[in-house]
Amino acid sequence: MATVNFTTNLALALPTTGDLSGTWGTAVNTGISELVDQALGYQAFTATGGSDTLTIPDAATGVARSIYIQLNGTGGGTVNVPATKTKMYFVFNNTASAITFKVTGQTGVSIPAAGKMALVSNGTDIIVAQNYFSALTLGAALPAASGGTGVANNAAMTVTGSGNFAYTRTLTAATNVTFPTTGTLSTLAGTETLTNKTLTSPTLTAPALGTPASGVLSSCTVDGTNKVGYLNIPQSGSAKTTSYTLVVGDVGKFVVLGTSGLVVVPASIFAVGDAISVANNTAAAITCTSSAVTAYLGGTNTIVTSFSLASRGVCTILFVTASVVFITGNVS
Repeated sequence: MATVNFTTNLALALPTTGDLSGTWGTAVNTGISELVDQALGYQAFTATGGSDTLTIPDAATGVARSIYIQLNGTGGGTVNVPATKTKMYFVFNNTASAITFKVTGQTGVSIPAAGKMALVSNGTDIIVAQNYFSALTLGAALPAASGGTGVANNAAMTVTGSGNFAYTRTLTAATNVTFPTTGTLSTLAGTETLTNKTLTSPTLTAPALGTPASGVLSSCTVDGTNKVGYLNIPQSGSAKTTSYTLVVGDVGKFVVLGTSGLVVVPASIFAVGDAISVANNTAAAITCTSSAVTAYLGGTNTIVTSFSLASRGVCTILFVTASVVFITGNVS
């Protein structure tokens, strides 16, 4: 009489009284002993990257009966196991892509590339076995030498790091952060914006201050050399030895005229209140051009298209409007 009964999960032979006459030893060896041995052992399976199926056939060998399964071959696909066989699986995904280990038609569990997971078939689908155990709680930070990071955390969100580990913290709520008073916090690769922050006695390297609303700027310079304010009048470039048309960059400075030099006053590029000084550093008077604007010599009501700057003389050109200037000093 042939054996007709098998165990539910591992499909081992269940001979009854009177069964297997003359073949009892063979049935026990192949239907029970060898299959139990297989169930407690290791099996390798070559995944195709598609939808593969592992079986637990009655009284016959099957990959899904083994407790430890190594998946080789191509990752990225699914490996299906029998729905009615409830058992535990230790699975090693020895491929370069994640594999979903599941019961056919169910969601299952995604095992990452080179990942090892303890899984359970609960009669419906594959689930992670660790869900049945309480979370591991460490009494202290696991040191780097033991595979940890050396970082300790507590409920107050105080973070202490040790060793050469990069640390990134992202704040998603209103949280206070205390940084060390010495050392380098970070090196910024781009531009960061600080809004409504108070910096106490900061050291700024080559800052572009723009227009500060307040603060003491007595030690600041406008361009790295010339001081801010009315402490001196900087020279605009080198002495001019040819005809030179004034530019916006000359405002607040003095232009020096050398031999063969003269200035031309242009129109429509200067703003109200702009002022430029001109110094004649030669032994003779120099005639300059002011025909593009409405120019008045200081103290007169006569429009001039040119003016003569005396030897070693200085004059100031003041823009009353963008096109009206007053010229004062050693001029005629």
